[in-house]
Amino acid sequence: MPAYIPVIHESWREPLASEFIHPYMTTLKSFLEEEKKHYTLFPGENDLFNAFNLTPFDSVKAVILGQDPYHGSGQAHGLSFSVRHGIALPPSLQNIFKELVADIGCPFPKSGDLSPWARQGVLLLNTLLTVRENEPFSHKDKGWERFSDQVIRRLSERREHLVFILWGAAAGKKSALIDEKKHLILKSPHPSPLSSYRGFFGSKPFSKTNAYLENFGIAPIEWKLL
Repeated sequence: MPAYIPVIHESWREPLASEFIHPYMTTLKSFLEEEKKHYTLFPGENDLFNAFNLTPFDSVKAVILGQDPYHGSGQAHGLSFSVRHGIALPPSLQNIFKELVADIGCPFPKSGDLSPWARQGVLLLNTLLTVRENEPFSHKDKGWERFSDQVIRRLSERREHLVFILWGAAAGKKSALIDEKKHLILKSPHPSPLSSYRGFFGSKPFSKTNAYLENFGIAPIEWKLL
């Protein structure tokens, strides 16, 4: 079976080349092709690598790590926590915006589309890149975990002064992949309604990210959304 060469920004091809030719990726591709025969999968194929296409490897300033994509119709579009303009805000995203407003004093965003963050260098990465409709974590242990781990490793190894924003226990475990001497790791509880009041609110990830970037002469993120 040929290697899985996705439609992904050219800047990511060399750092991830060893993954695309690895047998687990061809197995994953076969799995997804079979799944599509029987289920609706999210995000759509054209959106699958949106995070990488909107945020080239050398442009990454920060990483916000999610779990698996939203599993409701019309929600997932390849960016962790993001939904397109006009789509109702999921509960976790509502809480992210509440913390954003409290942290930097901006108005509450009218749109849940986080593409403006991605275009400024915020890699909105999910641990799993696909999911069946209405079946959260249905693509767990199929290969995406290794792929997203390698993305984090490559960024840690090849870049300097990045901010890794890890919300929740699952994301927090990824800190083992990151060189803390070169990068800033911000951990807090997940923004979901179940855990947001245990320390997510008040964690100030947005202002802390910008303070770190500016300390190294890197342009800050304009977090305010319209």
